[in-house]
Amino acid sequence: MIKYVRRRYLALKVECEEGGVDQRAVSDVVWNSVLRLFGEVGVSQAGLYFVHFDEEEEYAVVRCSHKALPMVKAAIASVTKIDNKPAAIHVLRVSGSIKTLGRKVDAEHREESKES
Repeated sequence: MIKYVRRRYLALKVECEEGGVDQRAVSDVVWNSVLRLFGEVGVSQAGLYFVHFDEEEEYAVVRCSHKALPMVKAAIASVTKIDNKPAAIHVLRVSGSIKTLGRKVDAEHREESKES
């Protein structure tokens, strides 16, 4: 019997000092970070997939395996440069479904706008 693959969705905020970045650059940096820290086995276990990337808001949604979540979070935290520019990627939220992740992020975004 085939087991169901449990996945987690991560909402990421990309901060880059010298202007915007594109999806390809962020994707490559995250993949290379997982590869550098955990090797090819770690990359295959992670099952990384970029679901959504908003270049204007520098916001991304990434899917990974639930067992590889700590590895992916550690790899994302270790990113310091994107395209040789100082940068950081922050994990805003983690959820088991993309629908719930969207609701959580939207609710946080609305609260931030009320405070401003």
